[in-house]
Amino acid sequence: MSAQSTIWKRRFLKYSINSLVSITIFAMLCLLNAFSFNGAQAAANDQDEWSAYGRDAGGTRYSPLVQINRANVKQLQVAWEYHTGAMEIKEGSSSKAAFEATPILVDGTLYLSTPFSRVIALDPTTGKERWTYDPKVNLSLDYSEVTSRGVSTWVDKRLKANAPKRRRIILATLDARLIALDATTGKPCKDFGTDGEVDLTKDVRLTDRGDYQVTSPPAIIGDLLVVGSSMGDNRGVELERGVVRAYNVRTGKLHWSWDPIPTDAKDPAYQTWKGESAKRTGAANAWSIISADAERDLVFVPTSSPSPDFYGGERQGDNRYANSVVAIRASTGKVVWHYQVVHHDLWDYDVAAQPMLITLKRKGRNLPAVVVATKMGHLFVLHRETGKPLFPIEERSVPKSLIPGEESSPTQPFPVLPPPIAPNKLSPDEAWGLTDKDRDWCRERIQSLRSEGIFTPPSFAGTIMFPGNIGGTNWGGMAWDAKRNLLITATNRLAIVVKLIPRDEYNRMRQAGETNRFKGEFGRQTGTPFAMYREPLRSPSGAPCNPPPWGALTAVDLATGNIKWEVPLGSIPQLSMFPKSVEWGSINLGGSIVTAGGLVFIAATMDTYFRAFDVETGKELWKAQLPASAQATPMTFSKNGKQYVVICAGGHGKLGTKMGDSVIAFALP
Repeated sequence: MSAQSTIWKRRFLKYSINSLVSITIFAMLCLLNAFSFNGAQAAANDQDEWSAYGRDAGGTRYSPLVQINRANVKQLQVAWEYHTGAMEIKEGSSSKAAFEATPILVDGTLYLSTPFSRVIALDPTTGKERWTYDPKVNLSLDYSEVTSRGVSTWVDKRLKANAPKRRRIILATLDARLIALDATTGKPCKDFGTDGEVDLTKDVRLTDRGDYQVTSPPAIIGDLLVVGSSMGDNRGVELERGVVRAYNVRTGKLHWSWDPIPTDAKDPAYQTWKGESAKRTGAANAWSIISADAERDLVFVPTSSPSPDFYGGERQGDNRYANSVVAIRASTGKVVWHYQVVHHDLWDYDVAAQPMLITLKRKGRNLPAVVVATKMGHLFVLHRETGKPLFPIEERSVPKSLIPGEESSPTQPFPVLPPPIAPNKLSPDEAWGLTDKDRDWCRERIQSLRSEGIFTPPSFAGTIMFPGNIGGTNWGGMAWDAKRNLLITATNRLAIVVKLIPRDEYNRMRQAGETNRFKGEFGRQTGTPFAMYREPLRSPSGAPCNPPPWGALTAVDLATGNIKWEVPLGSIPQLSMFPKSVEWGSINLGGSIVTAGGLVFIAATMDTYFRAFDVETGKELWKAQLPASAQATPMTFSKNGKQYVVICAGGHGKLGTKMGDSVIAFALP
């Protein structure tokens, strides 16, 4: 071979090797870019979705979306509106109906439930119906509540994408059934339970069908769903048990059950139920949203009052696990820790809000926390793994019950920080009225009632509960802005008068037809010596006797524990003729969400407005009138590069707000 040929051969080999290296590098870059794109796309999809009732399993209700922000929120307009058809239902239960659902968005479809447990799947960009499923709930029954706050979803990660039944939509119905649906078709998953259903009325000591139901979506953790129950708990002592249960999402098989009223004498909490009361008493159920922490294998269960609410002589003791947040090991159903926010509840102070799972930054450390908001206006901030307070809490002396047979708790827990986010005592000097005559009437009425703070026990003459059993933070819960360490929550402030009625007197009233009161509510409390009556404390003109605001939106800085801002929330339509009514706020049911765009979105009020506030200051930046009141929590998502904010506007039968059946999406032009 010539020297020239050798040179060309070497050049060719060098070129070939370089080309091969270049091609290899190019291919690797393409592959890396593909991984990067897919990873970014997955992250984007995660940001764009709203996959649980509170967006995430810990209920923070925070969205990282920024397209809609403080600078452009005034440009929001209706993108689409969908009607569920719920207004066409004329059964007896419809007068109690409340459209409280928060839709979820996963895999490019929006899913929600109606007050009557019908499930609807919608195109998120147009609002067009993809499928519906009707569980055919018997609406002729006298249900305690007629609502459904939404559905849950689960993905079978063992199956490939787009495989049949890979994603399931989980519905818990008004008549206490669990149903698993194929997310693509809306058809029941026949391998779940019996033909797609599980009957939740078994093994709970069912007393009154219609008074045992489920109104909140189950929690999803791993391959388990965890579900509580809702019930009318003023009927008597021996009611349904408030059992919390975990089921396998694939099969519907029961994995564990836990009763908030302990029946094992070896359980330390059992000793806080005197005599045989733990075996007789019912309720203490978890009717609100259960939170889940998959990393720690924990679910956080908010429990309610034992039955009945307003007399505890048949269940003396602290009644531990009731009125608590209880951390349960998801894999075993065993209690890890619990914290009781009310000892021996006599006021219907259920833990109504979803326990919110957040991370607190303290001295350079990240602390896993759970925040418990209460009807009393108290915020308890606890370590998520131990239940230990992260802000100081004091046991303080409280008023004693004067009712024969009752033994009220001598102390109750009071957080030192954060301070109460609602007033908790009403004196005659604070009486309020639309006129001087109204104010004088309210002052005399308050003077005649027992009013010594939030833990004043019920009495024969009448006791003031303030901020009331719908007061403080109710099921609307909280939202969390981690960047600003701000907790956002709506509160109610409505004084309620509760009185106990001796059984003989109550029986006489029933025979005389005097127990059908329009403005108040009777509870028979069977099995106790006393029935109960409660009503809002209002003047002859109908306005509350306690000073406004009657509803407020509050931001709490959890870096310091201090309140950053508070503004009145909404207005009461019946008082709209008064110029200052916009400063008085409204009773509200529903929650807020926070976005990275610096906005707080909330409806919830008795009027028909949907509002946006500046998260830094509480200033109202935008509002839009809805076709009905919206006693629901909104949600937001992004699809095809466009951000939408969605609210269910259907009103609330018991609250007396404007009814409807609309699901409405807002977006920028």
